[in-house]
Amino acid sequence: MTRACPAIALTVAVLMGVTAGFTPVRADEPETPLVRTPGKAAKRVAPPEIAPVTVGGVKIEALHWGRERGLGQNGGYVVAVDPTTGKELWTLKIYDVTYDGAKEEDVQDVFIASMRAVDDRHVEIVDENGRSYLLDVTSRDVTPQ
Repeated sequence: MTRACPAIALTVAVLMGVTAGFTPVRADEPETPLVRTPGKAAKRVAPPEIAPVTVGGVKIEALHWGRERGLGQNGGYVVAVDPTTGKELWTLKIYDVTYDGAKEEDVQDVFIASMRAVDDRHVEIVDENGRSYLLDVTSRDVTPQ
């Protein structure tokens, strides 16, 4: 999402006479997509769908809902899957999500935004905040870029 989107949405709303309840995103706020409802806490929209990437004979998939599996956070995990059997081989945390107890947790989740194969061993992973990581599928090492 670009920073122009709230301005465009506000312009359209004004032209249509619908401005009540519209809360534009400030330039200093994170890029996390939120749905704001007057009188209620902000809720984030669903994370983006990420196509799996096959590297070195292993399919790498983004795991959005880590807490449903008893992991410490939502977002930031990938799962390696055997492409022939569909069996999960391993799960790996790519980055930490830090939660502020004074804020709604769901608006603080940072999900994987994109993945791409770099070569037959590495996957580049980018989170919603634009941070990039290089995953070595063979060693399971993660290097921030």
